[in-house]
Amino acid sequence: MRYKHFKNADVSVSALAVGTWAIGGQNYGQVDRSDSVRAIRTMIDQGVNLVDTAPCYGNGASEKIVGEALRGIPRDQILISTKFGLITDVYSGEYIKHASYKSVMREVESSLMNLETDYIDFYYVHWPDVNTPIDETMAALNTLKKQGKIRFIGVSNFSEEQILAAEEYADIDVQQPPYSMVNQKFTGLMKWGYERGIDSMTYGSLGSGILAGAIRTMPDFKPGDMRLTFYDFFREPVFSKIMEFLKTMDRIAEGHGVPVAQVALNWSTQKEFVGTALCGVRNEQEAAQNCKAFEWKLAEDEIAVLDQELVRLNIGF
Repeated sequence: MRYKHFKNADVSVSALAVGTWAIGGQNYGQVDRSDSVRAIRTMIDQGVNLVDTAPCYGNGASEKIVGEALRGIPRDQILISTKFGLITDVYSGEYIKHASYKSVMREVESSLMNLETDYIDFYYVHWPDVNTPIDETMAALNTLKKQGKIRFIGVSNFSEEQILAAEEYADIDVQQPPYSMVNQKFTGLMKWGYERGIDSMTYGSLGSGILAGAIRTMPDFKPGDMRLTFYDFFREPVFSKIMEFLKTMDRIAEGHGVPVAQVALNWSTQKEFVGTALCGVRNEQEAAQNCKAFEWKLAEDEIAVLDQELVRLNIGF
């Protein structure tokens, strides 16, 4: 496993991290709890030291699975990342962005219980809440930091302007934007943050699975599946463009004797402005294969070929 040192947080983090959106079991296909626990433990056994989750991933289910998976592992050997501010409306069932002081204080206690821990390493505002003054949200995080319930403050899906506004009231240690071969829209934001010591935990590292190479025909996801509603990778014309791009990935992967997912993970994590790549896994086999991506590296000319093909097909920009 390779590691990177996060500047503002002053901790070393594995270049690959466990992403747990899918294992919440809500609108993300079939998942098995036991398989998920074993997958997380496999990644940790292979040197991964960060697990990222959120209470809205299955209404607490993901956090509870993480808590179960981490039982018996010395707490100081694992970095836990979770979030707040995206809650389910009791009437509509829809997610709403709510990051008031009182709500943050309620959410952190629930997360601590679900995760079976006394503190959270990285605590993120999941999405900007335009209805709550940012100073109120940051005040809650500063309080939690003083209480020892969180170590570092993070923002997820924030713009540069929103980060600057938050920094007036608290030190921002990390950010969490989407980033992959098929989604490079926030490259500028990540480079800007990197220069300020705000390292990035990137989500969607395998493009919601499309860069793993297993999907080669348009899948028949159920209505409401997050892979259809959150991303455009499984809609035309993007899907066909990515299928064409996979042919280039196939050739490079074959040259190294590895699955195409490892090409995607190396492409991302070899960027200096990527702190760690969050990667969802459903079983031990996927976990082990993804970790093996860090036993080798893409050559510069291979990265250039991939980049040229992405530009030619106009994917991800």
